[in-house]
Amino acid sequence: MTTLTALAATAAEGGKHSAKVTHWTDRLGWIVGLALVIGLVYWLMRQGWQWRRTLQGGLPELPPAPAEAAELGAPLLVADGRYHGSTTAGQWLDRIVAHGLGVRSRARLTLTARGLLVERTGAPGFLVPAAALRGARLDQAIAGKVLPEGGLLVVTWEHGGTLIDSGFRAEHAADHPAWAQAITELSGDRAVTFTTEAVATTTEKEGAR
Repeated sequence: MTTLTALAATAAEGGKHSAKVTHWTDRLGWIVGLALVIGLVYWLMRQGWQWRRTLQGGLPELPPAPAEAAELGAPLLVADGRYHGSTTAGQWLDRIVAHGLGVRSRARLTLTARGLLVERTGAPGFLVPAAALRGARLDQAIAGKVLPEGGLLVVTWEHGGTLIDSGFRAEHAADHPAWAQAITELSGDRAVTFTTEAVATTTEKEGAR
C-alpha cells in the first residue's frame, strides 16, 4: 500500500512538472509572437520614414549653423528646451524628415536680428535666416506630439518654396508668448495667419519667385 501511495505521489509530481513545462512553452510562444509583431511595426515605421525622406528629396540643404552663435550678433532671446519636429505648415501630422528635421532632440534656440539659430544635441543644428521667418504661434500639437494648450512654440518659416512649421518647447513654457511675439515682429509683413487658404496662397507666391 505504501508503494502504491508513493507511485501515486510521484505521478502527481510528474503531472505538476508537465503542467509547468507546458505553461512556460505557451509563455515563450507569446513572447516570440510579440517580439515579431514589434519588429514588424518597427520595420514598417522605418519604411515609412524612408518613403517620406524620398518624397522630400527636393527640399534643399538647410542653412548651416555658424561655428559660434556670436557670429549672428547680439541675441534677442535665448532658451533651452526640446525640438519636437517639423511638418508642412498648418498640417501638424505631415511630418518632414529630410535633412534630419524629423529627429527630436534637446535644443537651444537663439534669436538675433539675423535669424533663429537652432543648436541640437545628437542632431545637426541649422539656421533660419530672418528673411525666411514667417511668424510664430502657441499651439499644442505637432508631428504626433501633443502637449497642453500653449505648451508648444511653433515657428513658421520658408525653405526652398515650402512653408514649414517647427515645434519647440522651452524649459519654461511661460516664455513662449515672448518668443512668439519677437519672431512675428522680426518676420514683419512676411508673417502669415494660419488658415488653409493663407498657407496655400503664401506657398504659391513663394514658389512663383
